Amino acid sequence: MKSLHCHRPALLALLLGMTASLIFAENGAAKPSPENFSVTTKNFALNFVVSGDGRLYQRTLGAADATTKTARTDECYPPAGDGFIWEPALQVVHADGNTSTSLIFDGVARTNDAAGRELTRISLHDPAFPLEVALNFRADRERDVVEQWTEIIHHEAGPVTLERMASTALLLPAKNVYLTHFFGDWAKEMLTPITELVTPGTKVLDSKIGVRAEQFRNPSFVLSLDGPPAENGGRVLAGLLEWSGSFQCAFDDNGQSLRALCGVNPFASAYHLNPNEIFSTPKMIWAWSTNGLGEMSRNLHRWARDFGLRDGHKTRAVLLNNWEATGFAFDFNRIVGLYDPAKEIGTELFLLDDGWFGNKYPRVNDHAGLGDWQPNRQRLPDGLAPLATEAVKRGLRFGIWMEPEMVNPKSELFDQHPDWVIAQPKRKLELQRNQLVLDLTRPEVQAFEWQTIQDILGVTNITYAKWDCNRYLTQPGSSYLAPDRQSHLWIDYVNALYALMDKTAKKYPDTELMLCSGGGGRADYGALKYFHEFWPSDNTDPVQRVPMQWDYSYFFPPMALASHVTHWGNRPIHFACSVAMSARFGMDLDLTKLSAADKAICAGAISAYLKIRDVTQLGDLYRLEDPHSNARGTLNFVSPDRARAVMFAFQLQDGSAAPVRPQGLDPAKNYTVRELNPAPGRAVIPQEGKTFTGEELMRDGVVPSCAHAIEACVIELGS
Repeated sequence: MKSLHCHRPALLALLLGMTASLIFAENGAAKPSPENFSVTTKNFALNFVVSGDGRLYQRTLGAADATTKTARTDECYPPAGDGFIWEPALQVVHADGNTSTSLIFDGVARTNDAAGRELTRISLHDPAFPLEVALNFRADRERDVVEQWTEIIHHEAGPVTLERMASTALLLPAKNVYLTHFFGDWAKEMLTPITELVTPGTKVLDSKIGVRAEQFRNPSFVLSLDGPPAENGGRVLAGLLEWSGSFQCAFDDNGQSLRALCGVNPFASAYHLNPNEIFSTPKMIWAWSTNGLGEMSRNLHRWARDFGLRDGHKTRAVLLNNWEATGFAFDFNRIVGLYDPAKEIGTELFLLDDGWFGNKYPRVNDHAGLGDWQPNRQRLPDGLAPLATEAVKRGLRFGIWMEPEMVNPKSELFDQHPDWVIAQPKRKLELQRNQLVLDLTRPEVQAFEWQTIQDILGVTNITYAKWDCNRYLTQPGSSYLAPDRQSHLWIDYVNALYALMDKTAKKYPDTELMLCSGGGGRADYGALKYFHEFWPSDNTDPVQRVPMQWDYSYFFPPMALASHVTHWGNRPIHFACSVAMSARFGMDLDLTKLSAADKAICAGAISAYLKIRDVTQLGDLYRLEDPHSNARGTLNFVSPDRARAVMFAFQLQDGSAAPVRPQGLDPAKNYTVRELNPAPGRAVIPQEGKTFTGEELMRDGVVPSCAHAIEACVIELGS
């Protein structure tokens, strides 16, 4: 792989956007574009102006006066080295060593696709060098979502070096803008939301861990233009970078305007671009709302179900994972012994986790075996197929865990190919979780990993896979890349990874895929478009999952959040089941050791979930009471036709059972109130079995059955 989506174009005109929508004079010759033009959705507009100096400027987002004089600080995609003194979007060293770039407007083109989205391509060029830039905006009108990315090409005598290449350089007003972002290490992902006023200077959110986007912060944020963000009011703009590697989101406030520069982290990532190759940056997703965070999320969730993840309009199966039950200690009979209890309580899918492979170095712990993807002959003498067959016999689907990008030094693969790992020469190997990362820039590694995936997913009756990635880069060196191309590793690895994921999704269209990465390390749409869901965190304590899943829901539909019932935190099983029901329900328990009472609660939760998952997974989410600042967290989902709704109340601290007021109902429709899978011994809710109009329910609310800490209530509102 040469670069991020590098190609050798047959038609440069396509890149430059000089196609169907250029404005032509009556005699057919191209004439300059109008001075002003816009990229618009139903409620959102990016307004551009071509000034007398030939440069392209962006009007500050939210600015009402379109006649304001432009300044160099408003340049749409500012390059470095020719008069611009703030943070640049593009920094180039030309083939002759010149470090300056200027960009002059060429033209704009617009095309529409069948999904109701418009693509706008703005063409720019450097008047002194044969270097061109195309700014791309794909606008989804109905959902108020815009995808933005940049393409760079040149025809100089030798390679040029890209030292900065942002996906976006959006301009916002410099006053009263608040930034909400999220911090959290392993098992604390998305648990620490931070909202702060943006002040003069540069605020940087970034990751330098290489092979995944997140361990400490997520490449997603919210900007609010009317003070701190609110759920149901104010102008808010969510930003999400489609990138599973090192990223940077820099917010540069020069006192006059605020610029959001987001894209590949320029740290150690200088890219040498050959003549006639296209460098395409990751896509940046912008989701706009004039009515607060709730509307923003619902728009973004609708976009995601259509374009952001696989099979976004199909409900997800109920899954049982063996990890908490067995860890590495299992054999054929132990696993098969979990099937009947799983089927009895309503589970639809069984996932065999880590520990099924390795022979010379058996995978009996996390010290050995990664890279040797042959089933362990002592544990599984006949391989994976008999396990899958036994599951199918009982009416269960079968899934498998894999970590194709990784290797243990204690493995046959490492014995044979020590040069295949990412490492720095002359340095002692630094391990994380006793493993190393395979160098995906190397063609032999790409071929090996693709063959590994085919060998695993090609086994009959495997219809689900969990793709893990349990470490990041700390010694970023490649024995394959040339000495002067070592900085390509950060970009080429992710590019090769996406090619591998893309091939997997296309070859196995009926196989569900879960993203996992030491927890939520790949919670980004760059990878998620090849997958059905992701693992938000290894922390499955339901008390902490309530605020964690709340925060993830700003950016991702709950159907994409894998939420498992486990014994983490030793919480009541009813509470754990209720929390899991609000996302993609799964279990990670030894069902053979559950009490009869707890098993009945689990079975009841699954039965209820199967009835409502079309609403919770395909409907609209309304966040009601924030668990970060209240004694409870509450939310509700509404079906697309607004005929049904499901409401969740999670009591985190003792408090009164005040009514929960749902949102999004049809005021004129009638809804009958029923508690689903009520906790044993708890009083019936006052409105049980009664019918109310949507207007009455949204005004007066429903009193849940939970008032004490670590209690939950799930209520269906339907016909």
